[in-house]
Amino acid sequence: MPQIDLFDRTGATVGSVELSDELFAAPVNAAVMHQVVTAQLAGRRTGTADTKTRGQIRGGGKKPYRQKGTGRARQGSTNAPHYRGGGTVFGPHPRSYEQRLPRKMKRLALRGALTAKFGDEAIKVIDTFGLEAIRTRDLVGVLTALEVTGRVLVVAPGRDDTLQLSARNLPTVEIILADSLNVVDLLNADTVLIEQPSLARMQEVYA
Repeated sequence: MPQIDLFDRTGATVGSVELSDELFAAPVNAAVMHQVVTAQLAGRRTGTADTKTRGQIRGGGKKPYRQKGTGRARQGSTNAPHYRGGGTVFGPHPRSYEQRLPRKMKRLALRGALTAKFGDEAIKVIDTFGLEAIRTRDLVGVLTALEVTGRVLVVAPGRDDTLQLSARNLPTVEIILADSLNVVDLLNADTVLIEQPSLARMQEVYA
């Protein structure tokens, strides 16, 4: 099993923890990861874009001008697509962009993302944040002591309002639950900071 240092909130090394081979020594399949990322980003689309066809445009019941004698092309309605304010041809309509993928494929991609981050030394494990009150300054102090920079993804074992609200004003810090991990957030993060109790939960959910 791969091992990694365990830090406390002061940035000191207090031991080491063993990481699961299934999560942090898995095969990295770039093609599967790309497919899962594409599906996840597609699922985030609202799909509310809409246009009107010529049958949904009001008016246009009268011919713009007479059929013959004008020297112009015959026209039957101002609802036609080539008129300003006319209907749209093959325009978007509300729909779902969701792409269904097998659970095994999504888990394979997630394990590959965790393994890739571990290989890049972008994963750190902390025993606990130990925040006693909602204070952004205290959380920044912990991150500074751990020498964490860039986009940080904090993996918490459960809902922690103190941690969540302390990170609310930090645009580069995102808090996510251990059982809500996803490939997009993992790949977007420069550093993945995992609370020690989260490792057991991740092993239980994704192994």
